[in-house]
Amino acid sequence: MNASIITIDGPTASGKGTVAQIVAEKLHFHYLDSGALYRLTALSVMRSGINPDDIDQIASIAGNLPCRFEKKRIFLGSEDVTEAIRTEEVGNTASVIAAFPKVRRALIDRQTGFKKAPGLVADGRDMGTIIFPEADLKIFLTASVDVRAERRYKQLLEKGIPANIDSLRNDLIERDRRDSCRKEAPLVPAEDAITLDTSSLDIDETVKRVLSLFARKSSKCS
Repeated sequence: MNASIITIDGPTASGKGTVAQIVAEKLHFHYLDSGALYRLTALSVMRSGINPDDIDQIASIAGNLPCRFEKKRIFLGSEDVTEAIRTEEVGNTASVIAAFPKVRRALIDRQTGFKKAPGLVADGRDMGTIIFPEADLKIFLTASVDVRAERRYKQLLEKGIPANIDSLRNDLIERDRRDSCRKEAPLVPAEDAITLDTSSLDIDETVKRVLSLFARKSSKCS
């Protein structure tokens, strides 16, 4: 299959989702929000009332998610859960269950299935290291925890969701620790990834840098 792949990994609130989506639109590529799959699993687990330590049941839920992505909307069955999966509670639960190897393995085939011509932009935490190690361009986006907390704070307020910036900062620190220290697919840059610190960059500047890096890579391969 002739399909180019760009992976954009990074911690929570680094801007990877927004950047990946815009890059995909500009290149007319498909887009994979891998984090949404874990959030969908988390939401399903929270609603089911099953024991959060029952890894087998959680993996079963992950492997059989009745979800679909339509443009910028995300559906679980017939329900639009685009906003429901973005709460802090769901995000924290997703971070916990993402540490379970069985859950991660249950979602591998679903993620690799997004690879289609002419190309794919995939964002997450292990896109360049585990899911698409063959990617043409691997980006690792990062930013200081204070900048990321401020970004998340503004996002929540814009949605009318009350938030406390100190709590958000502490949550980010804990998520970073959990994501980076897990045994299965820890949050680390791929060896051949290019790290971009977005602390002082806005979305447009970051998108331009990613597109420029991809154009450079493509010209070398042509």
